[in-house]
Amino acid sequence: MEEKGTLSIHTENIFPIIKKFLYSDHEVFLRELVSNAVDATQKIKQLASIGDYKGELGELKVKVEVNKEAKTITISDRGIGMSADEIKKYINQIAFSGATEFIDKYKDKADNQQIIGHFGLGFYSSFMVAERVEIQTKSYQEDAEAARWNCDGSTAFEITKTVKKERGTDIILHIAEDSLEFLENHKLQGILDKYCKFLPVEVEFDGKVINKTAPIWTIAPSELKDQDYLDFYKELHPFAEEPLFWIHLNVDYPFNLTGILYFPKVKQDFEIKKNKIQLYSRQVFITDEVKDIVPEFLMLLHGVIDSPDIPLNVSRSFLQADGNVKKISSYITRKVADKLVELFKNDRKAFEEKWENIGLFVKYGLISEDKFYEKANSIALLKNTKNEYFTFEEYKAKVEAVQKDKDDNIIYLYTTDSAKQHAFIQAAQDRAYDVLLLDGPIDSHFINMLEQKLEKTNLKRVDAEVVDKLIDKGEVKESVLGDKEQDRLKEVFETATPKDTVIQLEALAPEDMPVLVTLPEFMRRMQDMAASNGGFGGMMGQMPNQTQVTVNTNHPLMTKILNAKKDNRGKLAKQAYDLALLSQNMLVGEELTNFVKRSVELAVS
Repeated sequence: MEEKGTLSIHTENIFPIIKKFLYSDHEVFLRELVSNAVDATQKIKQLASIGDYKGELGELKVKVEVNKEAKTITISDRGIGMSADEIKKYINQIAFSGATEFIDKYKDKADNQQIIGHFGLGFYSSFMVAERVEIQTKSYQEDAEAARWNCDGSTAFEITKTVKKERGTDIILHIAEDSLEFLENHKLQGILDKYCKFLPVEVEFDGKVINKTAPIWTIAPSELKDQDYLDFYKELHPFAEEPLFWIHLNVDYPFNLTGILYFPKVKQDFEIKKNKIQLYSRQVFITDEVKDIVPEFLMLLHGVIDSPDIPLNVSRSFLQADGNVKKISSYITRKVADKLVELFKNDRKAFEEKWENIGLFVKYGLISEDKFYEKANSIALLKNTKNEYFTFEEYKAKVEAVQKDKDDNIIYLYTTDSAKQHAFIQAAQDRAYDVLLLDGPIDSHFINMLEQKLEKTNLKRVDAEVVDKLIDKGEVKESVLGDKEQDRLKEVFETATPKDTVIQLEALAPEDMPVLVTLPEFMRRMQDMAASNGGFGGMMGQMPNQTQVTVNTNHPLMTKILNAKKDNRGKLAKQAYDLALLSQNMLVGEELTNFVKRSVELAVS
């Protein structure tokens, strides 16, 4: 038997495109060929299981071998094999998928979900690294003759008879001069570890089996212990801290999806650690770019997703838009929310202890995904400066009686830095107000979301205004100073402070600060959002400083200033103003030095 011919290509000049540009990364040739070998092995097992193959299966193992002297890489299997006619059909007619035909033929007889092969082009990835490719194969069918196919990368091929004792296929790649790096064992080992680590048939390289054929996401959760999940996580991320908890995904309708998602200790690190969720298709590694399947906030998770129903392009490298992708994304979002609700209900205290690590993740989800908000808003927590935790409903019940303003709005006070804003927190607590701690990297966005979602609720940073104005109950305090005294006091402060400073006199409580420098809530938020969004920061630099300076006319210091000698009035006023700046971390450089010197002078005078 000898035959020569040309490959059947229905689009002119497509072969060079397949050969050079089909795959973005040349290393995937090994994934494709090993996957095809596993596919062939799965097929023979399937045929045996339904009685269509009655011979001995023998050792079903895929082998990868390198011969540096001959400059060859050989991928061997003892799978279904091919006849000469099947080579013509499946190899010579590019893009004809043998796996598709096989599934159609046996779809009513067995579980066709075990078939890996999905594209007829995978074999041709071999020409990205090989100048010539041989196939030596023998079909499983009785009295089959072994056949040899040979192609040098052009559209010309030859098929001849050959001698092969065992059923199966050997793909022999004669490596091109520009791809000799692939003859190095460590190079191939790295590729196999990346793409073939969990294939369902044993793959042997360099005398060792390199894969686990039954990774834990393929095992029923009832058969696994916590340690199994922890061991697998350590295998995925050897140097990471133990995860907080995990979700075992397992659904077969309306799509097939398995996997395990781990919740790492995120803390306040908002830099998304990409490439931490790996996508597989029937245990073949596809990509770690899963943003089209997993909502952005879930990119903070680690783990594995395996689905044959995620549509890929022909190179199995990129996802394609499809209804299933949206369904899978929604399903994963729902499962994550359900897990959080379960943890909260089962052990509230343990959930609160984990909040420092998962709070950022939950807030991100609430902000970015309405479906997640619907599921998880009941277990999202607010933390106050006393380290107490409340759900949204609980916190409303706690503060609404005390923290309502004259317009019947509930005012939530918050701090972004409890140390720097301590004086303002103390003033609020003196009035029995509660202060939330919102100092995370996305809390400026979280605050906006709360105002949108919570009815008649406003959030104000505790240092955005004097406390009685933060929650304006419509009460008017009388000043102990008369009109003329207030005019004199204002004049003193206007002389003692920078010329553009706008001085505002207010009758506050005597125990409040003598002078307060505040920035309106709107401006505070602009600054906070600038800090969490680099692109917004440039705009902030162009905005005028709109701080407000409030002088408390009821503080005893004001009477002391008015009664002081003329030379000391300005010093005392300037000292009170600088104290206000200091409390806001706004006193720096020469002004800070002068403040320290003045403090010493006043202390000894």
